[in-house]
Amino acid sequence: MNVEIWSDVVCPWCYIGKRRFETALANLAAEGIELDINITFRPFQLDPSAPRNAPSPVIDGYAKKFGGIEKAHQIIDHVTSAARDSGIEFQMENAIRANTLQSHRLLHLALLHHGAVTQVALKQALLEAYFTDGKDIGSSEVLIACALRAGISPETTQEYLSSDEGLEEVLGDFSLAGELGITAVPTFVFDGKWTVPGAQDVAVFENVLRRLATRTLTS
Repeated sequence: MNVEIWSDVVCPWCYIGKRRFETALANLAAEGIELDINITFRPFQLDPSAPRNAPSPVIDGYAKKFGGIEKAHQIIDHVTSAARDSGIEFQMENAIRANTLQSHRLLHLALLHHGAVTQVALKQALLEAYFTDGKDIGSSEVLIACALRAGISPETTQEYLSSDEGLEEVLGDFSLAGELGITAVPTFVFDGKWTVPGAQDVAVFENVLRRLATRTLTS
């Protein structure tokens, strides 16, 4: 079963949804339900207007977007609580607003040349850098460090980021998301046929996976 997860690196619900989905898979495995799943991440930008090479505090961007600093704190407190319930540590008061185009290009490289497992590892490293460590994921230095955690050499990453390789493909995926009607993330697409939008509860993902497993066995 192929599962494509459309998401952005700076989307809190994408991180939460990823963890809930992984928990659902682990719960089913504990029940003896083993699913042959290939997970890949597809690119989506929540904030394409974020400037490159001009990092700023995320909370300032939230305040501007959602109507003031008080509202920004309320939203951050809400997603931080939801993340904690899923076993994730958010430190969004330290988060740095950044354009995610380069992150998506790097995820494209990971999948194309190193495989889905490496892409998942890179995605996790980028999420931790942004949401927990307060790193500027728009900077080449941070991207190189995240890629190294996923097993991609600094030399490979530096050469890639200095080129335009993968840019056309990533921009094409941004457009494809719109053509597919994907307007919010995360969005989970199973075998290109069934779509589950949002960071659903673990129980919801478990039910979806059980149904798909049954469908696969009877087809």
